[in-house]
Amino acid sequence: MEARSSVNWRVVSLHLRISTAVLLTVALCLAGCRSRQTAKTAGPEAGAKTCNIRGVVVSANAATGEVILNGDAIPGYMPAMTMAYTLKQPGIAAALHPGDTITAVMKPTAQADVLDQIDIVDQAKLDYVPKVAYNTLEPGETIPDFRFLNQSGRMIGLRQFRGKVVLLTFIYTRCPLPNYCVRMSRNFAEIDKVLQKQPKLYARTRLLSVSFDPSYDTPSVLRSYGGAYTGLYTKETFSHWDFAAPPQSELKKVLLFFDVGITPSAGQTITHSLSTAVIAPDGKLYKWYPGNEWTPEQVLADVAHLEAGRM
Repeated sequence: MEARSSVNWRVVSLHLRISTAVLLTVALCLAGCRSRQTAKTAGPEAGAKTCNIRGVVVSANAATGEVILNGDAIPGYMPAMTMAYTLKQPGIAAALHPGDTITAVMKPTAQADVLDQIDIVDQAKLDYVPKVAYNTLEPGETIPDFRFLNQSGRMIGLRQFRGKVVLLTFIYTRCPLPNYCVRMSRNFAEIDKVLQKQPKLYARTRLLSVSFDPSYDTPSVLRSYGGAYTGLYTKETFSHWDFAAPPQSELKKVLLFFDVGITPSAGQTITHSLSTAVIAPDGKLYKWYPGNEWTPEQVLADVAHLEAGRM
């Protein structure tokens, strides 16, 4: 399965990382789940929804894949309480320490309440050092001239798009879930269609979908995938929207910079976070969207704002 949060799989690969982006989204994590009629102690109802939960780790057991969490109340679902949860990915327990504050997505099941998409938002100790450091994307930051092999078999670089508003997102073509890569590509397809109706703006923008699966997402695969999303299939010229992948040797640098965590999963799928960037004509970051909640309307408003500044 794939991660919803933009940062949760950093916990798997790094064993720890406090993200500024996570801190900014804590309020969303406290929103809770949909109202539930039966009491928590009565057992999960059929089709129970997932809930966002926040709490302090009491203990974590890597052997059993369980964590005891002193959890905050979830409005309409359960009061604040300390209880045991099962980790969907047991290995994450090694990254959790007593006193750490975490957020997670919790899903009730008949056997246990399962936690997934875990973020450490506050450390109990400051001596848990991450193995690698992901970039914390900040507006005004200059985007490096990363190079990518596109659907036409040509190497392209971000610097060549200076003077245009560049919309960049991350996908991989084998992604099976509608709310992750598929949503990113559908959102970009909608943006592309809207921009086509404004020729001047269309000429001053560029879309780039970057795959983090370069061994599979070859130019021919990306060309077929991209043509399907533009709706032109083999007639697509890719004059406005590129589908590309960094060379394997550069993949890690690209992912670290854009704060994308990936973990290979069973069945040739990749558990990953999401990252969408709006890059200003001067090559600097204007806006960063770390999850899948953003809408085409929001990004189009960003484009309009940048264009208004050039008038």
